[in-house]
Amino acid sequence: MSAVFLFAAAFLASAVEAVEALTIVLAVGITRGFRSAMIGVGAASAALAVVVVTLGPALTVIPIRGLRVVVGGLLLVFGLQWLRKAILRASGYKALHDEDEIYRREAAEAAAAGTQLRGGTDWYAFTVAFKGVLLEGLEVAFIVVTFGSNQGNIPLAAAAAVAAVIVVAVTGVLVRAPLARVPENLMKFSVGLLLTTFGTFWAAEGAGASWPGSDAALLALLAFYTAAAYLLVRLLAARRGPVMETAH
Repeated sequence: MSAVFLFAAAFLASAVEAVEALTIVLAVGITRGFRSAMIGVGAASAALAVVVVTLGPALTVIPIRGLRVVVGGLLLVFGLQWLRKAILRASGYKALHDEDEIYRREAAEAAAAGTQLRGGTDWYAFTVAFKGVLLEGLEVAFIVVTFGSNQGNIPLAAAAAVAAVIVVAVTGVLVRAPLARVPENLMKFSVGLLLTTFGTFWAAEGAGASWPGSDAALLALLAFYTAAAYLLVRLLAARRGPVMETAH
């Protein structure tokens, strides 16, 4: 069961970040050319692979109980942050993430930027694509390393991340447009719930607690957090004001 949760969390988190990275890469690629943008994507992907390969083995030397406390705490920080934003968006307090608007903004900035070629590479396109993929990918790398190390199955977490990136990339190549119709907030909601669930489970185990039903307790935790999040959305929506934050 934990392997299913592991794959689902890594896949969904990677898909969300891949959609956001894809929007940036498409904007600079279509506006300024894909050659330099794809070089930036390749360089960022290599850097992320180094992070996973380096940190994964390093975490294995930490005693499992200590590792679970640390990893559980970090996942709670990440998960609650994702969940908070998803709840605010679902209740109308925060604008939904608009990939079309982000694409238009990135494309306009790319078109207005000056051209600086070095070795046949457009460094604006390279830098923007590299930064976009690296920043979005670091969160994915963190999830892959922490989940995989704690469960002793980094290959499964990495496979889920790679599968998500391939699905998003192939879809982006086929449509050559930002994936605005992807239910991104629902995906972020799901990831936030999964990270918070795992964070609570592992942090408590690392502190010495024993969950009734072992891994089956994950389902109870997930149900509890889902119900609490749904209740918060309903309560916030009922008292929503007219002003929404700008999405970012």
